[in-house]
Amino acid sequence: MKKALPLLGLLIGLNGVVHAQQDPMYSQYMFNTLAFNPAYAGSADVFTIMALSRHQWVGFEGAPSTQTLALHSPLKLSGLSLGGSIIHDKLGPTRQTGAFLDVAYRIRTGDKSRLSFGLKGGVNLFQADLAALPTVELDPSLTSISSKLLPNFGFGLFWHAERFYVGLAAPKLLENMLTEAGSNVITTSQEHRHYFVHGGYVFDLGRELKLKPAVMLRAVQGAPFSVDVNMNALLREKIWFGVLYRVGNSFGVQFQYQFTDQLRAGYAFDLTTTQLGAYNAGTHEIMLSYDLRFVKGRTISPRYF
Repeated sequence: MKKALPLLGLLIGLNGVVHAQQDPMYSQYMFNTLAFNPAYAGSADVFTIMALSRHQWVGFEGAPSTQTLALHSPLKLSGLSLGGSIIHDKLGPTRQTGAFLDVAYRIRTGDKSRLSFGLKGGVNLFQADLAALPTVELDPSLTSISSKLLPNFGFGLFWHAERFYVGLAAPKLLENMLTEAGSNVITTSQEHRHYFVHGGYVFDLGRELKLKPAVMLRAVQGAPFSVDVNMNALLREKIWFGVLYRVGNSFGVQFQYQFTDQLRAGYAFDLTTTQLGAYNAGTHEIMLSYDLRFVKGRTISPRYF
């Protein structure tokens, strides 16, 4: 089974079509929202830096891995916010590194709520090397896509208050097509649009306990509709713990600790419920976030998101 991914790459390559690696999934998506929704920029009303590393299907050769670095902040004396992200994603013989700039404009819709409109723009550096697979013996010049820059742009909406949020986003609207043609093989790669709908709410269960359900819907051409459901509890404004379920795909647990008002760290672990789950040791995701110039009690941002 460790050869399953290389064999899959070989079969696809021999048929002349290789689909581009698509946007990565996240277990802690509610704390990594800027990766897919530009309207989230500046929503915390502070300068936020977030780093995340995800390692999927540990022990499975060629399994996906993703590293994300994001930062965002509101601009003083204006409704504008700026953000940026760098995402490195690897799956088998394909990899991509994207750099994107986010701009959001926020308007008040009430005493404690805001609606944000966001735009995202940037480039992906895409590479694919089927000849590097251990089961493939083909001319590398006929099976590789190297150093291709794919420009793209997207949009997002984000409405939030202290206790709730709801968002809609399409981070990549261009469906870039790549073609590398040789005498015997044509290697083709294409990006597909992804659509995200996400939301969450915080309930008080007492002075020291809060409950936060969250959900994300994800749709992309050529892939099953994805539904993520999370249920987290916050204890004494310090400790997050909860469970996650990706319908028909995986389930797991999450943990996060708020060291200070500025610094927090999170960890998520999930197991695949499909047949693939018997051949890997699960998925691990680590997150670290830091807020600069935090001013307690002077924000209408989604404090618990």
